[in-house]
Amino acid sequence: MALQFNFISSMLIILLLTISSAKAQEAGGVGGRGGGDSGVIDVVAKFGAKADERTDLSKPLLDAWKEACASTSPAKIVIPKGTYFLSTATLDGPCKAPIELQVEGIVKAPADPGAFKEPKWIAFNRIENFKLSGGGVFDGQGTIAYKREGCDKHNFCGSLPINLRFDFLTNAMIQGVTTKDSKQFHVNVLGCKNITFEHFTVSAPGESPNTDGIHIGRSDGVNVLNTEIKTGDDCVSIGDGSKNLVINGVTCGPGHGISIGSLGLFKNEEPVDGVTVKNCTLTNTSNGVRIKSWPGAEPGTCSNIHFEDITVTNVSSPIIIDQKYCPWNKCKINEESKVKLSNISFKNIHGTSALPEAVKIICSATLPCENVELIDIEITHSGPTGPAVSQCSNVKPKVSGKQNPTACSAPVPANPTPTS
Repeated sequence: MALQFNFISSMLIILLLTISSAKAQEAGGVGGRGGGDSGVIDVVAKFGAKADERTDLSKPLLDAWKEACASTSPAKIVIPKGTYFLSTATLDGPCKAPIELQVEGIVKAPADPGAFKEPKWIAFNRIENFKLSGGGVFDGQGTIAYKREGCDKHNFCGSLPINLRFDFLTNAMIQGVTTKDSKQFHVNVLGCKNITFEHFTVSAPGESPNTDGIHIGRSDGVNVLNTEIKTGDDCVSIGDGSKNLVINGVTCGPGHGISIGSLGLFKNEEPVDGVTVKNCTLTNTSNGVRIKSWPGAEPGTCSNIHFEDITVTNVSSPIIIDQKYCPWNKCKINEESKVKLSNISFKNIHGTSALPEAVKIICSATLPCENVELIDIEITHSGPTGPAVSQCSNVKPKVSGKQNPTACSAPVPANPTPTS
């Protein structure tokens, strides 16, 4: 009897050890950093990537992505410190579990704009539960593109690559990385839901054309938090179909400010609804906080927009609604915008204006702005052209708190100066 009991006990112990071993292997998931951390893939240790600025990182990265994306447990890809060359990469989902790309090194794009067949360098597509982190740098090497024929005249160079594209992501965090010298937009966000940029950095020269820091379109629940943007176009630009956006703690300059629009240029644009911009600082920018739409063109709506607690220093147009937006004279300037603007507030905006026109609210004559509020505005201008002024057209704003300059106290010129 004792012998039978010992045999049964031994069999149970072997069975338990087998189950335990199987679970441990399953938990190990994808290959580790040289066999170390479970669920972590080092592109150098496992896939032979080389930080020599010549060997293309594309295949090692895509191989690592394929393995991580197929894992049923959370996976992390690591690009260690060093400087790498990457021709192009599109990282596709859906993946079977949460996935993180930790970039610790510097990743450089081809300097020649002609090396790209599509307007993208690195793209993330249709991924859920994604994180990009690591403190690394994505260097678009855009200097040649900035000097290219046409781009130096601020024409739209749509064929140039965007540094980072985020298309149709759900629940994503982009944290602590830098995008530098993109040839076109630094970041394009399209069709995303619940994506956050935090402690993100954008860096490009002030004279770099069409290098918007973060462009957002047709996305719901985008947060841009505690981010520094220096570039040659809008620091943050918000396109049609954007809703439930929060821009908080952004430092902008040089650049063209934080802009909604331009709107109304294309057919079937979707409404912009629910944008809060607060606790932001803009320095030496051509605009501060702005909404812009094209005259004539197509219909649209933009509502529930709130700018609050904004500091401006030497900003050319600190507060601006421009429904006569017409860069390069490529529009029907004598027609009125068909984009309806409503429920807009500018609250506690203070600092200095580089030009006398500190406040410009130029609305459509056929669709006047509705429910616009100016609350506690304190913007000064000192110079030979006189003190700061406030201009209004086709709008009757609700005014409360301090108003310097006095709201809507100056005439609007027949031909307002175009804004960039």
